[in-house]
Amino acid sequence: MEDSQREQERMIRRHHLEKIELQARIQAMKISVPKNDKKRRKQLLLDVARLEAQMEQKHQQEMEKFRESCPDNSNLDSVTEDLAKMDLENQPPSVLRAQKRRERMAAPQRERPGSVAEVEMELLASFRREEEEKLAAILGSRNLEMKDIPADHHCMYRAIQDQLMFSVTVESLRYHTAMYMRKHVDDFLPFFSDPETGNTYSQDEFLSYCDDIVRCPLWGTQLELRALSHVLQTPIEVIQTESPTLVIGEEYTKKPLTLVYLHYTCNLGEHYNSVKQLEAGAVGGTAPRLF
Repeated sequence: MEDSQREQERMIRRHHLEKIELQARIQAMKISVPKNDKKRRKQLLLDVARLEAQMEQKHQQEMEKFRESCPDNSNLDSVTEDLAKMDLENQPPSVLRAQKRRERMAAPQRERPGSVAEVEMELLASFRREEEEKLAAILGSRNLEMKDIPADHHCMYRAIQDQLMFSVTVESLRYHTAMYMRKHVDDFLPFFSDPETGNTYSQDEFLSYCDDIVRCPLWGTQLELRALSHVLQTPIEVIQTESPTLVIGEEYTKKPLTLVYLHYTCNLGEHYNSVKQLEAGAVGGTAPRLF
């Protein structure tokens, strides 16, 4: 029974992570399409619906397979429902959803599904606690701790900005990232594809994406980190719990800039934080900068 519960928790954790990452991808897709481009916006809605339906079908099939293998697991249906509600909370808020949330919070406690809300919040909180504990252990072994960066779609660039010894704006980092990618199309274009057809981006589509890096609060990816490592001629390492530390720009000999990648800290999906030296018995003042 305990093995079954652990397997269930692992599956729920993976489903939750996959949906968070999908919402982050969808948000980036929405940002990249101008609101006045009706044709592309219409296609975007179709793409989003297809991606969400595919993931929902995949997760449902996995849940059904798990249910067949564990017919006596009476908690599965309620936890599955909790997860679905949690995923809704991870989507970018709208006016309508915000209004519904206010109405729900204003309703009498007896009219709200308290047990469901408690379970879903506990589940997400447990994921966050586990991630934070693992990161604290990893960073502590290097005499480091996390430094919070605002979750405003610029977090990757702000974390890089925080690590640099010289003054630079986020706008400048975005501009130079886009310019480097535009000048090295062949190095980056093969990694971009149309979500509907799977076909590689055309050069015009790729250049439009580069323009959006500058014009829009577009989330940064590993490709932008690759470009930044070349722009700064500095290695960039990304510490995370789900996989080994990623090092980008290993060909450079400078001391790496260090970012922390989190899955569960922000409801909208991925987030980057910076790091700082771990204070050791200091009284007052601030921790010295790492770089």
